[in-house]
Amino acid sequence: MQSAAPNPSPPRWLKPMNKLFIALQRGGFSLGGMRLLTVVGRRSGKPRTTPITLMTLEGGRYVVGGFPGADWVKNARAAGVGTLSSGRRKEHVRLVELPVEEARPVLSAFSREVPSGVSMMRDAGLVDKGTPEEFEALAGRCAVFRIDSAG
Repeated sequence: MQSAAPNPSPPRWLKPMNKLFIALQRGGFSLGGMRLLTVVGRRSGKPRTTPITLMTLEGGRYVVGGFPGADWVKNARAAGVGTLSSGRRKEHVRLVELPVEEARPVLSAFSREVPSGVSMMRDAGLVDKGTPEEFEALAGRCAVFRIDSAG
């Protein structure tokens, strides 16, 4: 296996595609497992929205931060709460970052549950083949949040 890229970065097309996904979702279109996560920016104090792929595992809902150091991950850590949207439905949520040992099985499952995320992370050099073991090894490097309803 090749070694993981030290500072992987998202593909250049990701930001424009995220803007398109946000516009479609806000227009009322639901795109499979994709949701919009809105949290308050840690520096600006303004709402910041990013598309995420929600993963359900053993009754819990999770999202994986695919790129270490991503702004949305930093904002989610700082805010701890946000709004999850799908089409026109909104839910207030708590974002609980998992410790490394709890993140491992979620990351392992990610390789099976979110194929689009696997190819993106492989292209960025975070994983070589996209096996469950490779994803499990990302614990502590890629954030994993459990998403709980905040009422």
